[in-house]
Amino acid sequence: MEKTNMHLHDQKTKHDHNHEHSHGGKVMIGFFFVGLAAFLVGFILESSSSFYSNLAFILSVVTAGYHIILEGIGDTIRNSSNAKKFQPNVHFLMALAAAGAIIIGKYEEAAMLIVIFASAHFLEDYVDGKSKREITNLLNLNPTEARIIAPDGSTKVVPVEEVKIGDTLQVLNGAQVPTDGIVLTGTTAIDESSINGESIPKEKTVGDEVFGSTINGSGTITMKVTKDSSETVFSKILKLVDQSQKSLTKTATLIQRLEPKYVTIVLALFPFVLLAGPAVFGWSWELSLYRSIVYLISVSPCALAASAVPTTLATISNLSKKGVLIKGGAYLSKLQELKAISFDKTGTLTNGRPVVTDYSFEKELDQNELIDLVVAMEKQSNHPLATAIINQFPDRKTLEIESKNEIGRGLSTTYKGYQYRIGKPASFKKVSFIYKEKAKELASEGRTVVYIGKNEQVIGLIALMDVPNQHAKAAITYFKEAGLHTTMITGDAKLTGEAVGKQIGVDEVVANVMPEDKAAIIKEQQRKYGSTGMLGDGINDAPALVTADVGIAMGDGTDVAMDVADLVLMKNDLSKLVYAHKLSKKMNKITWQNIAFSMLVVLTLVTLNFLGKMDITIGVIMHEGSTILVILNALRILKTPKKYL
Repeated sequence: MEKTNMHLHDQKTKHDHNHEHSHGGKVMIGFFFVGLAAFLVGFILESSSSFYSNLAFILSVVTAGYHIILEGIGDTIRNSSNAKKFQPNVHFLMALAAAGAIIIGKYEEAAMLIVIFASAHFLEDYVDGKSKREITNLLNLNPTEARIIAPDGSTKVVPVEEVKIGDTLQVLNGAQVPTDGIVLTGTTAIDESSINGESIPKEKTVGDEVFGSTINGSGTITMKVTKDSSETVFSKILKLVDQSQKSLTKTATLIQRLEPKYVTIVLALFPFVLLAGPAVFGWSWELSLYRSIVYLISVSPCALAASAVPTTLATISNLSKKGVLIKGGAYLSKLQELKAISFDKTGTLTNGRPVVTDYSFEKELDQNELIDLVVAMEKQSNHPLATAIINQFPDRKTLEIESKNEIGRGLSTTYKGYQYRIGKPASFKKVSFIYKEKAKELASEGRTVVYIGKNEQVIGLIALMDVPNQHAKAAITYFKEAGLHTTMITGDAKLTGEAVGKQIGVDEVVANVMPEDKAAIIKEQQRKYGSTGMLGDGINDAPALVTADVGIAMGDGTDVAMDVADLVLMKNDLSKLVYAHKLSKKMNKITWQNIAFSMLVVLTLVTLNFLGKMDITIGVIMHEGSTILVILNALRILKTPKKYL
């Protein structure tokens, strides 16, 4: 994990270096409150002593706004030097406006501008900090120690970086699981909320997989290490969440890129506005200068600049807490723009393991005894169908028999002088019309049928199927109602694929697909429908996930699928994908609400200013107030709407 920690530490250091103006420092907050107090003192003294009042207002500008002035001048110089052209920012514009207000003797307005502007930025930093605190909280969960069991049985606490694949570890009750592995001994319940967002502990016993950073319950277990600490599921989550902070939506990126150009145009128009006062509107030079300063305040893109970034970070923060990890805000934009979405079948739309759906035996036979016999035979097989049959009939009577597995014929045994066999229908010749028709009907519904024979005469059948998971149908219904074309991709036979597809209601089923063909299918979907998403969980899904506009991986899937995907559902729960899609649409809606509102405020202020209906005080309150409203609107997305649950 040392490598991962170093990566995140370096990123954080780099981030801090590039954002020296962060408003969240204790010193800056202290200066802000000094400035706020000075503004209030100036306001109180205004009626009794204009000199001391103005002095307090100037102190307010200097203390509450020193970081704004430094940002405006420092960042403009730095960015202009790097870009080899003039690159001013909104802070530079606000610093100029405040300076202009002081020059014409409007000390109170200058102080008000700076205090409200600083307040808006502290609020914006709260949203940014809220998202970054998700990373900090995750880092605090990062395991640092492991209790390793030596070959002689002794235990030793070592740094987690020293743990190697194959080592045996002891995890005490209440302790943190150091890394990913398999339970060797013991049973317990483990809190896996740091991995999948689920608060209910999960029961673990011998053979079950456990994950680093999760919290052990009341039992003590031993585990075998299966992954290096830098390659655990948790370390991948850290990298994903950290990466998501540095990638914004297309709209947010565009606004950031346009900000210096916008401010440059505003400054370039300033002398024309100043000259137009006396020439066009017949104003005095003093009034024209005043109106020009109001113009600077009115057209400042503060609210516009805050329209998208806080909304994006708040969305990422919300999704992270719900167990949905995004590799960047850009993929949130793409998610809500999807026109089609394709799903791998096994383990994605279905549970990934067969279950018994139907069974029938000859009525004249002892049903319980026959089931006991079938279970006893299947217990000597390692076939997935055998597991499904055993799970269907738990707590059966134990029979002392020996089964033989014959290739092409299935399981056979001798019991009470009779020969019994369980096999596929094609291996039996003595089959009644009733069983033939029943098997044919079940097969047409996509079920796998096995016969039970007594002396080669079929006496019963069992039908099995990999059934859709509990969230599949609701998810497909949602995406269809949202206007997306839904496709299920499967390597199963057409009959089986179409049976599952019919149950969950997908628009299209593509069956008999080889793994290498999935990417080509996604390309065809993109050609027919436009932007296409792909949801999968296996190594064979990786090429399709990369090809799709948005690749989505199930968290219980393979590492390869998680590595190449753009979005990861940390629990195999399709309702999480529905939630992410809904939230991405809400994010887009809020962003454009903010953009429209901020531009409307600018247009209104500029119009009122040139009509002579605007002064600096009203301009500051309306303009900076709009910035605060925009950020508060973005904060709404931190709270999960009840209708999305």
